[in-house]
Amino acid sequence: MNKQNYKICTNCVMDTSDNHIIFDGKGICDHCHDFGKNVKPNWHTDEKGKRELESIVYDITKKGKGNEFDCLLGLSGGIDSSYLLHIMVKEFGLRPLVFHVDGGWNSEIAVNNINNLVDKLGLDLYTEVINWEEMRDFQLGFFKSGVPHLDIPQDHAFIAVLYNFAEKYKIKYILNGGNFSTECVQYPLYWLYYGTDMWQINDIRKRYGTSQMETYPFSSIFRHKIYLRYLKGVKVVKPLNYIPYIKSDAMKLLEKEYNWKPYPQKHFESRFTKFYEGYWLPERFGFDTRRVQFSSLILTGQMTREEALERLSKPAYDPEKIEDEFNYIATKLGITSEELRGYFNMPKKYYWDYKNQKTVFNFGAKILHLMGVEKVVKRKK
Repeated sequence: MNKQNYKICTNCVMDTSDNHIIFDGKGICDHCHDFGKNVKPNWHTDEKGKRELESIVYDITKKGKGNEFDCLLGLSGGIDSSYLLHIMVKEFGLRPLVFHVDGGWNSEIAVNNINNLVDKLGLDLYTEVINWEEMRDFQLGFFKSGVPHLDIPQDHAFIAVLYNFAEKYKIKYILNGGNFSTECVQYPLYWLYYGTDMWQINDIRKRYGTSQMETYPFSSIFRHKIYLRYLKGVKVVKPLNYIPYIKSDAMKLLEKEYNWKPYPQKHFESRFTKFYEGYWLPERFGFDTRRVQFSSLILTGQMTREEALERLSKPAYDPEKIEDEFNYIATKLGITSEELRGYFNMPKKYYWDYKNQKTVFNFGAKILHLMGVEKVVKRKK
């Protein structure tokens, strides 16, 4: 980032670490304008939203009648999926198949949170354990590629298993914890690229991978956006967008009801993501994901800009423990700390340095937006 041209939004905390950010004459960024123009008018958590959600729940229970499960919910142990599970079971009486993907990086807190939730709710947990040698090789390939989006091996596994379970158990509704309340600001595509771009994944694997990946679950965007959606009738629903969802209130409820423990930061239920988002991205690429997360909370009235700036003045990682974290990640990946440091210092590369389907994703997003399937579509370059 060019410090001489550095600029930060006067309304949220997004700044020029987003290389394509645009400011108006008052210094307010395009993320804020997008929220006011595209998100807020289409976001209803009042009686209208409640009625819409009740209608969706009615369809779910109707189509799931007589089946062991009426919907599917992936549980990471994070705040969004945990609160979603509580609400949909306790308040709406749904019978979800609850699954978790173990990619080898679960934190102890996440494991306890997941177990506490399913035990207290009287549910069974289906866990898909990813072959570690394949996951390790996949992640090493992304380190070697030099790109910032190192979390794709984890994210892709979660998405693929999600749709595999939906198809296997013939479940028509997938409950997703995504929401406007804490995620109304989108991550710049520059930093966090699409996790289901098989052209990119295969290109990086071909160049830097060594494993045949015989058991790792892959799923292309065409499979779950077209085949499963339109031929199999599988729908993704985001219930948290239809009800009031205040992060701090949700955390208090989960702590009280399930002895749920909070994480230092969003997505930190994974040891790898904690290292990647807390240290690797900001230190190697100059992008702090907290800017997106805090800006979302600012726009939805859950955090002040001053509070966000105060928290951003301190690193997301503990400087006194980062060397231990660095060594842990290297050891887990089966490499030396020196080799991992070499990847940290290598020339930076981005999604456009490899084969990609960005134009296909953009075209598909526009079509879905016009069809009303996805209300808000915005991923910056």
